[in-house]
Amino acid sequence: MPTKSTHGVIPVTSPKDLPQPVIERRSRNFRRRPCPQCERSCYRDKHFTRRLHDLGDSRAGRPRDIELMYSQHYCLRCKSYFSADTSDLAPRKSDYTHRVMSLAVRLVIEDGMPYQGASWRLWRDHLVFVPFATVQNWVEGAGEKKQGAAG
Repeated sequence: MPTKSTHGVIPVTSPKDLPQPVIERRSRNFRRRPCPQCERSCYRDKHFTRRLHDLGDSRAGRPRDIELMYSQHYCLRCKSYFSADTSDLAPRKSDYTHRVMSLAVRLVIEDGMPYQGASWRLWRDHLVFVPFATVQNWVEGAGEKKQGAAG
């Protein structure tokens, strides 16, 4: 059992000491969707679940994850698979929501924070852990900051 430090905050010394996230369930699971190539209406073939890290719940003092269920469809005409659009929540193949990404980039660009400081601020104030190298990739991907300028 961790003991309180002199500042009243319990130090995290192990991943098991981290608070469990609040899970928010969302769905983009549709029975039919139009094919993006030929626009034919296609039935759902399968469904998948994706976990996204979002800005934390400061009231509960816990991180927040979005469990997103989405459908995959098969077009008989095009002979191809496609998934329901989830780009309103997060970019394709990303583990973080747009809200986390935009806040991280804003901390570096507008506040002039180094990448490591932005990573720490995201955890301290918003209970979402983002490695500072990931923050750096987002900022450089946005084309807002030259490589090596902060960090």
